[in-house]
Amino acid sequence: MTESMASTTPATAAPARPPLTIRMHERDNVAIVANDGGLAAGTALACGLVLRERVPQGHKVALADIAAGAPVLRYGVAIGHALADIPAGSWVHERLLKMPDAVGLDELPIATVRPAPLPPLQGYTFEGYRNADGSVGTRNILAITQTVQCVAGVTACAVQRIKAELLPRFPNVDDVVALEHGYGCGVAIDAPDAVVPIRTLRNISLNPNFGGELMVVSLGCEKLQPERLLPPGSFGIVDQRQVVDSGGGADAALDVVCLQDDAHVGFMAMVEAIVRQAEPHLERLNARRRVTVPASELVVGVQCGGSDAFSGITANPAVGFCSDLLVRAGASVMFSEVTEVRDAIDQLTSRATTPEVAAALIREMAWYDTYLQRGRVDRSANTTPGNKQGGLSNIVEKAMGSIVKSGSAPISGVLAPGEKLEHRGLTFAATPASDFICGTLQLAAGMNLHVFTTGRGTPYGLAAVPVIKVATRSELARRWHDLMDVNAGTIADGTAGIEDVGWELFRLMLDVASGRRRTWAEHWKLHNALVLFNPAPVT
Repeated sequence: MTESMASTTPATAAPARPPLTIRMHERDNVAIVANDGGLAAGTALACGLVLRERVPQGHKVALADIAAGAPVLRYGVAIGHALADIPAGSWVHERLLKMPDAVGLDELPIATVRPAPLPPLQGYTFEGYRNADGSVGTRNILAITQTVQCVAGVTACAVQRIKAELLPRFPNVDDVVALEHGYGCGVAIDAPDAVVPIRTLRNISLNPNFGGELMVVSLGCEKLQPERLLPPGSFGIVDQRQVVDSGGGADAALDVVCLQDDAHVGFMAMVEAIVRQAEPHLERLNARRRVTVPASELVVGVQCGGSDAFSGITANPAVGFCSDLLVRAGASVMFSEVTEVRDAIDQLTSRATTPEVAAALIREMAWYDTYLQRGRVDRSANTTPGNKQGGLSNIVEKAMGSIVKSGSAPISGVLAPGEKLEHRGLTFAATPASDFICGTLQLAAGMNLHVFTTGRGTPYGLAAVPVIKVATRSELARRWHDLMDVNAGTIADGTAGIEDVGWELFRLMLDVASGRRRTWAEHWKLHNALVLFNPAPVT
């Protein structure tokens, strides 16, 4: 198979367009300015309304007079209340709005939505790596787990050696990745919430893209000992260290290089040990071949970052349509980011397949409310300066555009942070909204493909899985032509529909999962750090 990039040439500059605004719901009393560069004061809209002041692209214009204290409606939802009278044609921004209180977690609609089941989507396949546990990888990577940040420098040197000296001999292995993190010692390892970072790192080590090959670098004196991270008797692991070649992949002894062992005399002895013990893992991975598997073996994490007002108009709805396609194909889809769904929790609990799933959604919202309260902040801390520059006034507006990534399928499962996905369908994986922490937790859940939407732009990428980047605006897709894989801005331009871009994304996923195409993040080797979510104390 030939390998190609997801996109190869920059798009041509877009022609000037007449004034264009986008209204999301018939109840809305604001609309979004879609034109590149915004619209100037005095511009007459198609509806006859004349702008009283300049309105930047992505920002809201009042379609009618809004009295002080009256709700400002977008998506048919009150995203705030006017702090002063807002005349029609005015720019509506965050300084004019009072944010609503959070939706209460009592008396929510529970499993009330019963949509007619969508027809199964059959016949779609990709070429993946079948693992001994039945999971499927989209890449074939040797991952070296680290128990503590102290060993990161030594492991990084060893990985450089492995890539230079060993990897060329194993052409079927895609990469060697060090699972570096900031955890392992100087932490309250027995605190109740310490389970979150520990199970996160454990489950990342078992990600399908790593082929069941477990290799660990330990310092020796750290709190997170190898047997605590990967307990004997779990995952087919026996309690044995310093095994150079156990010959059995996931059923083998846990292969640990402990840097404080007496056998290592000097720095280079440590590096040599890691390089030497990587070789049998590479040999086993190299023997693997891609096989045809159904699209149901995809485990897709969806996420947004650097969001703007177009996220909820173009990219996220297209991802939501694609999510429905994946669920129809029997695949697994995870959406996340607690603070970015908190204000739509009533919409989620109503879509739960069972009262138990709804209760789990409420549990995760309540846990995170308490977590934020300990830090004396609330969900409003989520929105960034870039979000506001892109037209998102507050977290309520941002949340309404964020949840559409989940599509319309029933929500059949909920994961607490760091837990591993065990079933197919649509799952809410509870994570912070931080791009790096969310991606890390979705890796732990078992995703083998990542979709990331952005309006402001971000070069985000992960070493462990392909990351498909979806631009919300054509202007971003033109400027960042060699970073964005899909341009959902065509929806706002009127040259494509949500379904068109959703199908484009679905087909691209199958090609990327098969290794036929690489994402731009893979091409440039853009690898953000793993960031473990650690709500427990640091000592």
